[in-house]
Amino acid sequence: MNSNLSRDTFDDLFSAIVSIDNLDDCYDFFDDLCTIQELKAIAQRFHVARMLRQKKVYSDIVKETGASTATISRVNRSLLYGCGGYDKLLDSMAGETDLEG
Repeated sequence: MNSNLSRDTFDDLFSAIVSIDNLDDCYDFFDDLCTIQELKAIAQRFHVARMLRQKKVYSDIVKETGASTATISRVNRSLLYGCGGYDKLLDSMAGETDLEG
């Protein structure tokens, strides 16, 4: 875990998130927790991470997502030097898609 995140501060929140077992409950929880702008920013970063892993170039990512180059660079830095969170989830989602196909 990243040393910038204190376990004591985030354990309850993260435990609540991993306990969500369906998409409707997830929507309800995040709708209560975050503003629409916060959710859009989070969703945009995740979309950027997916596109970066697909080796898309910055100009295509900007065009498709509307993300700034600063946001794309921040996500890219996390993919390269972060804790692997994006990769774990994207790999997991790819595995689920492969199983369904």
